[in-house]
Amino acid sequence: MRVLVAEDEADLAALLATGLRRAGFAVDTVHAGDDALERLALYEYDVLVLDRDLPRVHGDDVARRVVAAGSPTRILMLTASSAVEDRVQGLDLGADDYLGKPFDFPELVSRVRALRRRSARPALPPLLARDGLVMDTVRRTAARDGRDLDLSPKEFSVLQLLLEADGAAVSAEELLERAWDAHADPFTGAVRVCMSKLRGKLGEPALIRTVQGVGYVL
Repeated sequence: MRVLVAEDEADLAALLATGLRRAGFAVDTVHAGDDALERLALYEYDVLVLDRDLPRVHGDDVARRVVAAGSPTRILMLTASSAVEDRVQGLDLGADDYLGKPFDFPELVSRVRALRRRSARPALPPLLARDGLVMDTVRRTAARDGRDLDLSPKEFSVLQLLLEADGAAVSAEELLERAWDAHADPFTGAVRVCMSKLRGKLGEPALIRTVQGVGYVL
């Protein structure tokens, strides 16, 4: 995974790069908007961590140009302002996510990872099927062996993530990140409780298997 950090404060840019590299990302840094655009034209980046207040070419203009070019690069915009109006404006410019300064570094890493998954995820068909389960992601219906499943929105989301994984394990952390809102407590038992209810509605024989220390497999 390749990340470009565009941050005018050199010390902060270096800190961000070091932390992201420790998290397993390949990271380049620039300190001005025109340099960011030049790098983006030369290399393919999965995520752009973009300081909004950049010199020479403002971060807003960088975001506009990236979006206008149809780039697949996801944009995580950073700003010292936490006002709602600024967040809305940044997202309206085309940013995929928005994080105010100061921020907790684990949250930054988590958001970058989420954007990378969103960028890498291929287009999925509206109908998902596996082991007698059929899910219509457009009509938001699910059935097992012809029996309609009365799923809550959360249960539907969790089951969809498991179906999309196509037999691969999905961790509780990923389920929490992708199916719950940003205020969900990572130490809560929400995933475990939801999984228990989902298993009950799916019935026997059991379809969801727990892989100790890894996650859940359908």
